[in-house]
Amino acid sequence: MRREVKPRLMRRRQFLKMAGITGLVVLASPAILRGATKGKVYLRTTGGSAEDGYRRAWYDPLLRDTGIEVVPTVVETAKIAAMVQAGNVTLDITAGAAPEMIILGRHGSLERLDYGRFARTNPKDLDSTSDFWFADTLYATVLGYNKESFADKRPGSWKDFWDVGAYPGRRMLQDASVEYPNLEQALLADGVPMESLYPLDVDRAFKVLEAIRGDVVKWWDSGAVSAQLLSDRVAVMGSLWESRANTIIRAGAPIAIEWNQAMRNIWAMGIVKGAPNVELAYTALDYGHSPEVQAAIAKEVAAAPSNRKAFDFIPADIAATLSTAPDHVKIGFINNADWWVDNLDGVRERWREFLLQ
Repeated sequence: MRREVKPRLMRRRQFLKMAGITGLVVLASPAILRGATKGKVYLRTTGGSAEDGYRRAWYDPLLRDTGIEVVPTVVETAKIAAMVQAGNVTLDITAGAAPEMIILGRHGSLERLDYGRFARTNPKDLDSTSDFWFADTLYATVLGYNKESFADKRPGSWKDFWDVGAYPGRRMLQDASVEYPNLEQALLADGVPMESLYPLDVDRAFKVLEAIRGDVVKWWDSGAVSAQLLSDRVAVMGSLWESRANTIIRAGAPIAIEWNQAMRNIWAMGIVKGAPNVELAYTALDYGHSPEVQAAIAKEVAAAPSNRKAFDFIPADIAATLSTAPDHVKIGFINNADWWVDNLDGVRERWREFLLQ
């Protein structure tokens, strides 16, 4: 049974609080059996119903095959930084949105990864890797629209979204209070190629947003709100996360996803600096990001796998709903989380000014 990855999506806004960490850190199978076996590894999680799917797809098979037990632990990101600085680390693996992981890495809270320890997972098959973290799953910001409202002519790009003459109806876009506003989408609508988006031209993006603000019924501030607006036809098209769109589609809403220009966002994992069970952590991560296990996770919780080889084990009907499917990757792009970490505060200030105009 596939479950929506709701807990992760709902808690992505946590990275907006990472400015506080800056202050804190200044304070604060045969292949498998070659790795460390038996014992417990503590993994930071956001909690929620998705854990059941992860347990079936990853944690239980890992325990069966290696004797390693994954212990999901709910920990705020700021506490991880404080643990590391205090030299009292009780967590092995942390997971979070890419901006969170970038900040933890920059401030010395993550171990430098040795990908040579992986036996089952080929790092070259992962969607994104860095010195301190790698992509676990991805979630895309997509263009969703009501098929009944556009039965004769369906939108196929963000340029179409901004064309209220050809595609009339009320819109919705993302508020800066949950992750970040749709600057990339605005620039795409204005003709900027995907490969030339970064560094973002913030002035230009806000000018494009201003042009459509009169047709935006809601700047949504949670994934649930975006899905409800589209499902209830309060808005006939808008930006939303693929998981939310797929959920209402499965529930029978006449909604479609346009995968062209979808922006993939990274949910990443890494090993906490000073983790008490580093060897076990490597074995668990290697196991959990192998093609077979990533495919099992995709089937359980509808999370787009980072490992490209996972699609060798994913049925076509499920692959069609995932942002990392080969056909979707070709026409989308990955969000530049480093740019957002460096510029988020300034963009949020501009956003507040924009809303008050």
